[in-house]
Amino acid sequence: MKPPVFLTLADDSWQRAHYAFIVAAGMLSLGRAVTIFAGGRSVHALAKDWSGLAGLIPDNELAVRGVPGFRELRDALIELDVTLMACETGLALAGLKPDALVETVSVRGIVTFLEQAGDRPITAL
Repeated sequence: MKPPVFLTLADDSWQRAHYAFIVAAGMLSLGRAVTIFAGGRSVHALAKDWSGLAGLIPDNELAVRGVPGFRELRDALIELDVTLMACETGLALAGLKPDALVETVSVRGIVTFLEQAGDRPITAL
């Protein structure tokens, strides 16, 4: 059995969130379980409307370049059974309510994420 992967986001960078989704999709396609914890303003990456992320490149612009869009990546992750967690403190910081998030996102604290990771490595993007 391949060990699970734990990724965390901490800022509102669209590029970091997009890349984290690419890494997660790759890991999931290799049969690894993936958990993404969005803390701070990165919770915008798990919102239905991710326009609160800084440096956003619209999905239609990415399509012209042959790059998967944000929605496409996030939907693929959900289909591949990623675990998505949004930090409850991050939601308050970003001014978001839990109902602003994609339905599969659970609102948790950092302790829950750290307990699930246990002694396994955590990659911050």
